Amino acid sequence: MIHGTGIDIVDVQRLELAIRRWGEKFVERVFTPEEIKYCSGKANPYNSYAARFAAKEAFIKALKSGLPIPLKEIGVMNKGSGQPEIRLYGNAGRLFANMFHNGRIHLSLSHDRGCSIASVVIEVDDSSNS
Repeated sequence: MIHGTGIDIVDVQRLELAIRRWGEKFVERVFTPEEIKYCSGKANPYNSYAARFAAKEAFIKALKSGLPIPLKEIGVMNKGSGQPEIRLYGNAGRLFANMFHNGRIHLSLSHDRGCSIASVVIEVDDSSNS
C-alpha cells in the first residue's frame, strides 16, 4: 500500500549560488559526510547536490508527518548498482521506524537542462500504521 508520494525539483544554478555564498557551513548543515564526499568527487558536484536536496524535500512530502526533519538526517547514497537510495539517521530514522514497521522508500533522481528532480514513494504493508 502506498502511504505517500513526493516530488521536488531544484534549479541547479540556484543551489550552486547558495553553496558559493554560504560555503561549507551550508553544505555541512544540509548534507551528510557521505553525500559531501560523493558530490565533491563529481566533475559537476552541483547537479548531484541539487538532486540530493530535491530527494530530501520529496521524502518529507511523501512522509506526511507534519514534523520538522533536519535535512542532514536524510541521506541519499547510491547502491553498488548505481541505484539511489535514502538512508535515514537520528530522529528521522526513529520517526520512520515508529510510523512504519516494514516501510520501504523508493527513490528516483534525474537531471536535465539545469534542473534536478527527485520522486519518492513510501510503501507500507497493510499491517503497518499509516
